[in-house]
Amino acid sequence: MLEFDFEAFLRSGSFVVLLLTTLIFWIQASGLEAWSTKWIAQIGILLSNLLLVGLLATRWVSSGHVPMSNLYESLMFLCWSLTGCHILLGFYQPPAWLGAITSSSAMLVNGLATLSLPKDMQMASLLVPALQSNWLMMHVSVMILGYGTLLAGSLFSIALLFLLPKQGLGSTIHGEVDLSVSSASQASTSYGPRCADSGITLSGSHVSNLVLQLDALSYKSISIGFPLLTLGILSGAVWANEAWGSYWSWDPKETWALVTWLVFATYLHVRMVRGWEGRKPATVASLGFLVLWICYLGVNWLGKGLHSYGWFSS
Repeated sequence: MLEFDFEAFLRSGSFVVLLLTTLIFWIQASGLEAWSTKWIAQIGILLSNLLLVGLLATRWVSSGHVPMSNLYESLMFLCWSLTGCHILLGFYQPPAWLGAITSSSAMLVNGLATLSLPKDMQMASLLVPALQSNWLMMHVSVMILGYGTLLAGSLFSIALLFLLPKQGLGSTIHGEVDLSVSSASQASTSYGPRCADSGITLSGSHVSNLVLQLDALSYKSISIGFPLLTLGILSGAVWANEAWGSYWSWDPKETWALVTWLVFATYLHVRMVRGWEGRKPATVASLGFLVLWICYLGVNWLGKGLHSYGWFSS
């Protein structure tokens, strides 16, 4: 008789639910929105979040340590943080594009962890001595939560850049998108070709409102993620001093974490101090998307530095 693998059930279940939820959100974003499908998608996000909680808890119990010690566990926690970001930003009245972006991202991260990684990299293992510390949960969990919210904010900005017209490089979104009734036809002309390329037909006023929503969502996400990233870097510095006798050693991971921090600090500076909105801060956040992935995966792919253990096989 075959033994039931509860962890495999939770892993597969979370991916299937995210896949179906993503399809529903994209149908809604295409304009085929219905009240019933809206709540089905929201329930799907919540269900996938709970399945991931169960998966991480099961892994924690079976391994005897917090499930953040290798790439697989890190990706599943990142997937959970993306679904949590969706719930935090707008569970009750979410724009359809919020779900389309967050659920797609979570599904791709989940698929990378469950379908792309070799089975031996998905297995729980004993912690290496360097990770046997109470700082593991504090540092890694906060860093990945920061990664998740910053990734979501960056993706909102990328979508914003896709929707904005090619002309008009003003610093403020209100200078690029006129929300007055008299400009509706002009906005439709400006945005129509860009939306037609994606197979989605949107009116000028619809796109104008969507651009403002994406701008606000990006700002809110990055405003949440940046303090988490800061706290994660600080806790990592304290842990490094405890483990290696130095708060900062310019390890590749530390260096790229600092670069990531500087990019998103620049975004918040131009938003809060300079008052920029729209294209220019969105461009900075889009750069942050690339830098963040280099920091999260790219550095570890090289297998060099103090943070290379537990990620990729030699």
